[in-house]
Amino acid sequence: MTDVELLSGVYGAPPPHLADTPRGARQLSPLHPGASDLGAAPPGSYASIVMLAPPGTLERRYAMAQALTALAHGAEFTAIAPKDKGGARMKTELEDFSCTVAETSKSHHRLCVVQRPETLTGVDEALSAGAPRFVEETGLWSQPGVFSWDRIDPGSILLVSRLPQFKGHGADLGCGLGFLAHGVLRSPAVERLELIDIDRRAIEAAKRNVMDPRAHLHWADATGGDPHLSKLDFVVMNPPFHSGASEDKALGQAFIRNAARMLRPGGVCWLVANRHLPYEAVLAAAFKSVRLDHDAGGFKIYEAKA
Repeated sequence: MTDVELLSGVYGAPPPHLADTPRGARQLSPLHPGASDLGAAPPGSYASIVMLAPPGTLERRYAMAQALTALAHGAEFTAIAPKDKGGARMKTELEDFSCTVAETSKSHHRLCVVQRPETLTGVDEALSAGAPRFVEETGLWSQPGVFSWDRIDPGSILLVSRLPQFKGHGADLGCGLGFLAHGVLRSPAVERLELIDIDRRAIEAAKRNVMDPRAHLHWADATGGDPHLSKLDFVVMNPPFHSGASEDKALGQAFIRNAARMLRPGGVCWLVANRHLPYEAVLAAAFKSVRLDHDAGGFKIYEAKA
């Protein structure tokens, strides 16, 4: 790589007061639509990577192993995480990869800085443990780090059991692995279904899980408006309410507002939500009519008409 200009990378959104991200650094997180695929980077192609490390153990070790593999020998890797969301374990995990770690603590975070050693150990095991796989228990392709990656979310199961037979053109916002899409596409009157998710790993898995030609997948933020997706007949969703590892009620509320914008007059949105989430007011403001279809087992299901 001596005749090639090395790259700098950033994974996620490391707090700027904890680490400097080089200007022009490539975004590498699968949760940022359009980001570069860290796993596809040629070994030794990066001069530095700064990472806000994921909270899940398998996902975090996988991402750090990918980063170390992509770095040139001697290049700097900075991993940051809240102490209670993986930060306390990062030093040991990096040492398992044969890294010499300089660790500091600041603002309830741990910062680990290493220079990529010439020889890495344990990365193959970490890459294998965090890789996409077929989950026998669910019958779906998945990957650690994707929402509900190794089980079907009970809210989604409940929503599928309550859905009507849709027709026309619709969307699954925050489609995940494609479980809701299977329920929607049971209706032969559905002409086209847009599956939208912010997680590239979920989209890649859904491509393998939903083989119906009526399904069209989009790596995109489901809270953002898309002028190409409007006047839809229906929307289904199990909106997320976490940003990273923290609860964020505004995220689901943004899903609801975007669903209303995407529907034609008279179009319908079906959604499931945990009972404690305050969605009633935003539903009432965004839609002409709202009906509580089901309220049991800690979940609420709504039918909202535009």
